[in-house]
Amino acid sequence: MKKSVILLLILIMILSMAGCKKKDNTEIKPTVTPTVTATPTPTATPTPSPTVKPENHDGEAKSKLTGLWVSKKVSNKRPYAIMFNNIKKASPQSGTSEASILYEALVEGGITRMMGIFEDLNKTRIGSVRSARHYFVSIADEYDAIYVHYGETTYATKKISALGINNLSGLTGIGDTVFYRDHSIPAPHNAFATKEGILKGTEIKGYETEYPKDYEGHFTFYDKDTNLSSDKNVNKITLKFSNYASPYFTYDSKEKLYDRFQFDTKHIDYNTGKQLAYKNIIVQFVKEWNIDKNGYQTMDIENSEGKGYYITNGKKVDITWKKNEGTRKMRYYDAQGKELTINPGKTYIALFPNDRTEDVVLSDIGQ
Repeated sequence: MKKSVILLLILIMILSMAGCKKKDNTEIKPTVTPTVTATPTPTATPTPSPTVKPENHDGEAKSKLTGLWVSKKVSNKRPYAIMFNNIKKASPQSGTSEASILYEALVEGGITRMMGIFEDLNKTRIGSVRSARHYFVSIADEYDAIYVHYGETTYATKKISALGINNLSGLTGIGDTVFYRDHSIPAPHNAFATKEGILKGTEIKGYETEYPKDYEGHFTFYDKDTNLSSDKNVNKITLKFSNYASPYFTYDSKEKLYDRFQFDTKHIDYNTGKQLAYKNIIVQFVKEWNIDKNGYQTMDIENSEGKGYYITNGKKVDITWKKNEGTRKMRYYDAQGKELTINPGKTYIALFPNDRTEDVVLSDIGQ
């Protein structure tokens, strides 16, 4: 009996040890938290900036009249200064929009006359062309221009001779070559020049057609369109030359140009049907008076100085000017006394009596 008990106890101990061994040999696996791999946010591919190609101006040069790029052949040409009739029954004129610079000044009887400075001639009909005035002769000389006119006063004849101006006059033997009459228009308002005639007349006269190498040009230009630092807004300019002639300009803020009106309507070019428009407006105040009983005008611009306005891009600044006819130089200056820099483009210049500055009306009429 004792043996049986002892054997049973031994058996129980063996089974217990076997159970503990089995338990100790069981592999306990750790709980593993699965790793979640984040989906990468796709990187946006940058849009390449458009390549700005440098402007190619091979074979070109800056115009001495507009500051714009033109062919070197054109940039080296001497300009033509052409006199334009400017009365109502002779309007609209032909070719005025081709002029790089357009001058306007009083002549006798309260009417104005215009002179266009042409860098190149494209149209065949230019005019109507009228007679010379001595102050326009002096201005033409500033540009080393060949002066084109049909008739002249004795004052103009003397000035042409004194300054040695190359000119093409309708009242000389060259007249029929350069000009023709449009008989549908009453004389003397019907004389027109042609491109072919002007070039032929220049050839016959043997005039030099290129600038002298020492010619410096009339203006200094910005490289690109530039707004004036000014608090004076000008959206309308009225020039009350007389009761007969009161042209005005309105500012087109979209085009950044001043559109010209006269005789209560748009001032258009007969050749194109388009309105005259200018990037730059210069009002040059001059001392002006009657030179004789016929009402012919004269002005102090030979060796003189004065004041004025420069207007562009809807703004105005005050300027001064100085001219020395002996050196052929006419220069404009800003308020700091530095030579005026103007925007590239076409320019209109009014020679206006300095004792009537109130008749130049500048308005900010809004857009």
